[in-house]
Amino acid sequence: MASRVRVRLGNPLVLLCLTAGLLAFVVQSGELGTSDTTHRLQTTHGLWTSEPQVFPNEYPEFGLHGRGGRLYSWYGIGQSLLMLPADILGTWIAHWRIFSEYGDDPAVRSIVVSYSTNILVNLLTALVAFRLLRQLRFSEPESVSGVLALLFCTTHLHYTQNMMENNYIMLLTVSGFSYQYQWLRTGSRRALFWGSSALGLNLLTRLTTGLDLMAAGVFLLLVLGFERVGSRETWARFIAYCKIAAPVYAFFLLIDRLYQFHRFGSFTNTYLSLFAKEQRQVYPALPPNFPWSTPFHEGFLGPLFKPEKSIFLFDPLLILAILLLLVLWKSVLPEVRAYGVMSLLLLTVYISFYARYTYWAGDFAWGDRYVSTAVELATLLAVPLLLHYRQNLGHWIRRAGIILIGASLLIQFASLAFWLPLEIYQMETLGHPTFVIALRFKNIAAFALGKMQEWGLNNEAMTQDPWDYVHITTWNFLPFLLRRVGVAPTWVVNAAFALWSAAIAALALILLRLKMIVDRTQVQ
Repeated sequence: MASRVRVRLGNPLVLLCLTAGLLAFVVQSGELGTSDTTHRLQTTHGLWTSEPQVFPNEYPEFGLHGRGGRLYSWYGIGQSLLMLPADILGTWIAHWRIFSEYGDDPAVRSIVVSYSTNILVNLLTALVAFRLLRQLRFSEPESVSGVLALLFCTTHLHYTQNMMENNYIMLLTVSGFSYQYQWLRTGSRRALFWGSSALGLNLLTRLTTGLDLMAAGVFLLLVLGFERVGSRETWARFIAYCKIAAPVYAFFLLIDRLYQFHRFGSFTNTYLSLFAKEQRQVYPALPPNFPWSTPFHEGFLGPLFKPEKSIFLFDPLLILAILLLLVLWKSVLPEVRAYGVMSLLLLTVYISFYARYTYWAGDFAWGDRYVSTAVELATLLAVPLLLHYRQNLGHWIRRAGIILIGASLLIQFASLAFWLPLEIYQMETLGHPTFVIALRFKNIAAFALGKMQEWGLNNEAMTQDPWDYVHITTWNFLPFLLRRVGVAPTWVVNAAFALWSAAIAALALILLRLKMIVDRTQVQ
């Protein structure tokens, strides 16, 4: 038995899965991260209890009137379905006698949902991203390094702590690419079915993921194009693709439309038209083209260059990915070239689509959450390309790559330190534009040195919500939050710190073991 365990712990893929699971465990705060996910969890709760999707006191800040005059959530049902098993389990655990006296935040139910769901999504994402990189013919060490970069050095880490729908969308999109690409290479109709199902399931979470669905098809066409496959064979592949993928996509689109009809009595509209109508009734001064009232140039250039939301600042690995694709264009394999073009094209389309949206930056979010998944798809190539072609690259490019990887790691770690609205509240007094990442590092230094008040960063007036104030004035990890709220018994707080510290130590040891195995494999 001991030898069998040693063999398994010598498998890089097993270690990668352990890394993904432990990483998701140690970064949790026990909270869902944002009001968006809290509303989606309430929708989940309404699926199997008698509670409504939206409570009356939440309107007009949230909710839309639908059939029968009832208030409904405006989100798709995808993430709510994802959280359903964890919500049932968390509700059951919250009613245990041991928790009967505890009803404060972070609530038992949210702790169970956030931990179990984020760990599962992170682990599955690591597996499927590794699978895709191997399909693109990167070596095992290069693929492992690429997945670690995704988990640690992109905004994927932030959204592992703050459970918006981004990481779930990322998981389904990468799964769709991987299995559809398998069909292209092997002709497996089963692989095409599952890949199409993953992409179709995305439609239930956010309807704009139809762009990801189209990007998968573009990826396959680009592969055939770069490999100079004839037009007749390409057309035959296209017909075979549509015979399986089109009915699957239609099925999930029908589910989305049925859910829309159930809530709002229409198969054809989206929540945005209803949202605009009701918001104008509440706020008559809104522009007539709300919520598409942002000038296109502002919404397009904002995600690129605005210091509060720039994708190059929040995900510096994107710079490395673009640089390597340009430098290595003639050297990379056709499938890698196709994936790179597809991911950057998808990113451009997402930025363009949301450019006129009033809330183009994703409102309360770390970076631009609407395009972060597309950014992560592009950055997936950065580290594998750097490792695979390191002998062909100039010294300055290799050094720049290391610097960008280090900067990305620091930025993503910093994103975890505090609850994300902290800088948003501070900007209300500091003004715009604000270099958010620099402000986050200043907050970390000030909090660690006990100088938040002295440096003018800790003003109780910046939020009128006592709950918010408690959460933005402590490190955003469960043990610290439990201690700051001060409701949980001391032994529970101490146990949480002990378990958290043990998980960090285990994560460090597994990463060290994984590095040793990868280094040994590269030498061989």
